[in-house]
Amino acid sequence: MSAQLLDSPAARRYQSPLPRRIAVPRTTTTVLVAAAVIASLAPSLLPRSSLTQAIVTGVAASLGLALSAILFRVANRVSTPSIHPRTRLIALAGGTVAILAAAMLDARWQNRLRAAMASEPTSPMHWIEVLYASISICAILVVIGVGIVRGIRRLRWTTTTVLVVVSALSGYFFVLPTAWSSFATQSASAAASMDASLSLPQSSGRSGSRDSLIDWNSLGREGRKFVAGGDDDSAVRTYVSLDADPTLPARARIAVDELQRSGGFAKSHVVVAVPTGSGWVDENAVTGIEDRFDGDVATVALQYSHQPSWVTFLFAKSEAADATSAVLDAVRTRIAELPAAARPDLYVYGQSLGSIGGSAALAGERAGICGTLWAGPPAGQVDSDTAVVLANSSDPVVRWSTELLTSPPNLDRVRVDAPMPQWIPVISYLQTTVDMVSALDAPEGHGHRYGTDQGTLLPNC
Repeated sequence: MSAQLLDSPAARRYQSPLPRRIAVPRTTTTVLVAAAVIASLAPSLLPRSSLTQAIVTGVAASLGLALSAILFRVANRVSTPSIHPRTRLIALAGGTVAILAAAMLDARWQNRLRAAMASEPTSPMHWIEVLYASISICAILVVIGVGIVRGIRRLRWTTTTVLVVVSALSGYFFVLPTAWSSFATQSASAAASMDASLSLPQSSGRSGSRDSLIDWNSLGREGRKFVAGGDDDSAVRTYVSLDADPTLPARARIAVDELQRSGGFAKSHVVVAVPTGSGWVDENAVTGIEDRFDGDVATVALQYSHQPSWVTFLFAKSEAADATSAVLDAVRTRIAELPAAARPDLYVYGQSLGSIGGSAALAGERAGICGTLWAGPPAGQVDSDTAVVLANSSDPVVRWSTELLTSPPNLDRVRVDAPMPQWIPVISYLQTTVDMVSALDAPEGHGHRYGTDQGTLLPNC
């Protein structure tokens, strides 16, 4: 009897199982992951490194997998989904073809961008790195996600909720303030660091010189770069850092007194240059200004923050406007005291966050202003009606706005410096957000980098 059982068809099937079939993803998974990967390969504004593209694609693929898992669990609670192997295979084949086509189009687009910016085209190794790195990143994120979900299941929802609330409160009241204080201290320390390649200016028309009211060591890193730059010693450059005085009105008075001492008001032109968040003023702009007026110009800048521009933009944007208003009012008051025939023309220049500060300061009163120029202004943040606007079409800063989620950007006043991608709802916003990270890595004249035309394009009165 036992021999007959061992020789039965059921026993033979048990002893010699059929070869396992290759696991094919669910149709929904294939569609979502393919759509996410294709979206990550949508045209960008700037050329991307293999690592950047791999991160974007890997994160997108993992999000597609996560959404598929959520939808599968929701559907299982309603009914048991039917399995159609042939449909899965068709979806997998179609998704693979679609991803390959998107990758080929992206390779062509990346090379068009690189050609426009005089950069080397991508190589086959570039895309091999993108493939393997994106798969690795996606796998790591999936493992982390699965671990978190399993941890939540073991702890149960009540315990997990308590832990999340306690962690959030601890982070808000303790971790974030401590981190912010440390970040502010490090920024201030970096701003005060000395660059051994810079030497004390010899011209009395520069702040920090031996005749200056402002000590060289107190100018800070960005101030020293500003006054030590340029080749035209006939032009005046004055700079007042945050360390000059703890109060803004006092720093504005120091700026005017230094401008007076250096002979700035004896020039035919005075330019108030609004720095970015860290106090940086683009040397290209100042050189262009001095070329524009053949050295018969004084440029004054007043620092309002040690923080990077993005930090100041998010948390202290009003500081740029307040500082610009203070120095402008002080300069205009001093100019008004001069004889009418001896009054210099007054201009305002700002790049990026500096353009926001300059525009906000002029919103209420434009009296006495000869002309303004905004370079790389953030989208929708400046009044451009009466200003010269210098904006690259490849600059993500001039495009980035939450409005980009649902409507195309306003590109009426940009100069086309590279191929422009077609606007796609939501996707264009995400791609532009990624491009913001490398906005300053582009060659001069592309992305968020501008040349001497920031100064040479200042308008006539």
